[in-house]
Amino acid sequence: MKNRIKLFGFLFRPKKDTSLQTKMIKVYSGERTINITVQVADTPKIRDKGLMFVEKLPENEGMLFVFSGETYGGFWMKNTLIPLSIAFLDLDGRILKILDMVPCKEVICPTYDPEISYHYALEMNLGWFQKNQIKESDFVKLD
Repeated sequence: MKNRIKLFGFLFRPKKDTSLQTKMIKVYSGERTINITVQVADTPKIRDKGLMFVEKLPENEGMLFVFSGETYGGFWMKNTLIPLSIAFLDLDGRILKILDMVPCKEVICPTYDPEISYHYALEMNLGWFQKNQIKESDFVKLD
């Protein structure tokens, strides 16, 4: 019986928290370059979780959502505790649209839809793009 309990515990123990891949990327606006660190959300499971339950995001850090091809649709802020700004990027890293998003702890949350197709999305603290004078048509170097 003890062996069964041990096996049951082994099979159903919580998985170790695997840290997300982080990457340094650059944001270009005119002659200015800003270095940022991002967590890479490149699988459906990681993208679905996004920055849910994160209580604080350091100044020049964010999350880069990577899609396998051109995608459509919006993001929502379900169980997201901090306000965010999101930039939607084309395949070359050009910023197509920037939206501000507010946390949502409700059952039904609004969707923030850029109403365009995109390949990447970059979430940063609310107002980060504006504060750093980053605008639509600026570039994010991803590699």
